[in-house]
Amino acid sequence: MATCPRCLGALTENHRCPRRGILSRVTDALSWVLGGGVVGGILTYALQEAPAPALVLAAAALGAVLASAVRQAIGPRL
Repeated sequence: MATCPRCLGALTENHRCPRRGILSRVTDALSWVLGGGVVGGILTYALQEAPAPALVLAAAALGAVLASAVRQAIGPRL
């Protein structure tokens, strides 16, 4: 069966690619990145009583990168 080059969905007679605006895609990506950063920062405080600010920042950055990678891995290919 053929696949659509834009959305990688099945190319049937009535195929229409899903339309998502730029604002929707940016909001989705930012919510994942901010969520990952918050979880990374909170996890640092959960594991250590008084972490250094640099450690919290590094953990938040790592959480944001991991959340973005997970979003790209499980999300639709557009």
